[in-house]
Amino acid sequence: MGAAFLPPALGLLQCPGYRGHMALRGNLRDFTITQLLNLINLAGKTGTLILDGPSEQAQVAFRSGKLAYARLGKEDGSLASILHKANKINANQYRAIVERAGQMTDKELGLLLINAGYVTQEDILLNLQEYFTGIVRKLFTWVEGVFRFENDMLPPDERISVKLDLENIIIEGSRQLRELEQLQDEIPSLDMALKFTDRPLTNVNLSVEEWKVVKFVDPKNTMRQIASTNKLSELEIRRIVYGLLQAGLVEMVRPAGAAAPPLTKQIPGQDKQEQKTLINKLIGRIRTL
Repeated sequence: MGAAFLPPALGLLQCPGYRGHMALRGNLRDFTITQLLNLINLAGKTGTLILDGPSEQAQVAFRSGKLAYARLGKEDGSLASILHKANKINANQYRAIVERAGQMTDKELGLLLINAGYVTQEDILLNLQEYFTGIVRKLFTWVEGVFRFENDMLPPDERISVKLDLENIIIEGSRQLRELEQLQDEIPSLDMALKFTDRPLTNVNLSVEEWKVVKFVDPKNTMRQIASTNKLSELEIRRIVYGLLQAGLVEMVRPAGAAAPPLTKQIPGQDKQEQKTLINKLIGRIRTL
């Protein structure tokens, strides 16, 4: 069956031309990140999933259906930066590496650090795995944007890649997606604002993340603006606000001077049986690529 016969809701499997390769393309309104990872895992694909969100691009590379590498936007994903954030090298060591080994590839730097006794090979691989899976976790709640899968596109040569099974990541993503759906029922629109309740509460212990939100509570600030300022994902801002609502600290109000916004769910809402049928068709197609 040619690509033209596949359901248009999935964005089709479009052929770039003479190379004979088929590229998976589509819109995140129709496919969740978890579903895409499941397809890549089941088909054992090698290549890179490129996602263009509203404000940044993400790239997630795979080898034989396993996670190999990931990068997000303009984040410094260098080995030195990752090890510094994980407290495997201190600030002075990090600065020295940046100043003296600026032209060194991650593979060369990793070997140098291992030989010098700063880290072990296991340290490097574990921290890279954690960093890459952390990026994928951020992508779970992306519901706006487009994606494409580039066959045989591998990570940059200068970077170190890993080989990580996707099953546990997919399970975690599914769990987060269910949580987001539940929170969207409680907080339908992030374009609403927050205000403190009149009832004073004592002995309230807030986390660091909750304080980041609380200090911006004002009828002039929408939850979407608060999330953007604090670089919080849609799931994170909803989770925090839900806790504040349950504690009776805040209540949702219409933003000052704004008309009532439409309250719409953003999670793809296809009929589950229809979506399952479309996914099975696409799995069959992607396995033949």
